[in-house]
Amino acid sequence: MAQSRTVIVVGGGIGGLTAALALAAKNFRVVVLEQAERLEETGAGIQLSPNATRVLQALGLAARLEPAAVVPTALRVRTHSGRDVVQVPLGTFAQNRYGAPYWVAHRADLQAALVGAAGANPDIVLRLGARAEDFAAHAKGVTVQLRTPRGTEDEHGIALIGADGLWSTLRSRLGDTKPPRFARRTAWRATLPAKPLIAEFREPVVSLWLGPNAHLVLYPVRGGDAVNLVAIVRDDWHEPGWSAAGAPEELLAHYSRWPPRLQNLLALPDRWLKWALCDRARLRRWSRGPVTLLGDAAHPMLPFLAQGAAMAIEDAYVLAEKLGRRPARPDKAFRAYERQRARRTARVQRAARWNGRFYHLTGLAAFLRNRSLRQKGGEALLQRYDWLYAWRP
Repeated sequence: MAQSRTVIVVGGGIGGLTAALALAAKNFRVVVLEQAERLEETGAGIQLSPNATRVLQALGLAARLEPAAVVPTALRVRTHSGRDVVQVPLGTFAQNRYGAPYWVAHRADLQAALVGAAGANPDIVLRLGARAEDFAAHAKGVTVQLRTPRGTEDEHGIALIGADGLWSTLRSRLGDTKPPRFARRTAWRATLPAKPLIAEFREPVVSLWLGPNAHLVLYPVRGGDAVNLVAIVRDDWHEPGWSAAGAPEELLAHYSRWPPRLQNLLALPDRWLKWALCDRARLRRWSRGPVTLLGDAAHPMLPFLAQGAAMAIEDAYVLAEKLGRRPARPDKAFRAYERQRARRTARVQRAARWNGRFYHLTGLAAFLRNRSLRQKGGEALLQRYDWLYAWRP
């Protein structure tokens, strides 16, 4: 394919690889620059709601991902004492309502599906160990300066897409030099083999336990062979990064008043990874000329709505569609992409922040929250998210 159709994507994560596949489907040549020497997704699960899975299906990824994904039958919400609050139907109900499935999977399995599809596409080049350090836009497109083990190199294309996450280098090069702000929460993650666990913890559901200043999420991954644990607590620790080792006794101190069976569950993993949750203020604009951002680089999502990856996947599909319509004017294509995505992603950001407060209520406020959820019922609660899950590109 002609060099004049080359698009450069910075970041080989979920958003960057999805963008590469979507752009290749529009007959672009794509060069993905990833600073890591190896693509390894650390142990964590991911929820893929129908707004994301319909894009993955449209890109031909279903056959690669379905064997490792699990279709949960419900979202089961409980108090930290173990009392049921509400059960939101998923499974067949969500499939029929939205025309696409609700999956839970291991991030490494999604990453492997994306890498496999990208590797099989002759129009996608994945460059590992290539760190984008700066760029220059000019009449012929954009030139990216990158650092590799061989030294400094340049990569040329008609457009540049920053999918380099929360601590995005490209975002700072576009003018936003303010660092992410700590959300006073830390998230702990681990996976366990499913077979030794009690039946309650092996159910094909997304289990959400709500407690004062802490909550716990549990669901199956790896085709049901493993269980993903995510514990989120109010905390002051905020070192940057995604994979700091966490001491089990430190986590258990946050759950000392929870039922013994849940404390025993949290004591099982040999290794916990923790990361500080951070947020960023909304960007007034995230495109400039032939350069734009997607996913967390543009609009980072707190995890309380399980939509970080989904928004990046949506972004990638819309961006490719806009650029496919106007390949000779990436600047106009990117402005159209941004206009279409800005309001929706801002709404999802707000909803995720609100959930973070809602999940960690205490005392009377928590009691009233639980009573309200019970009164509404599961189907009505799911209907409240039609605006999110029913999205179509």
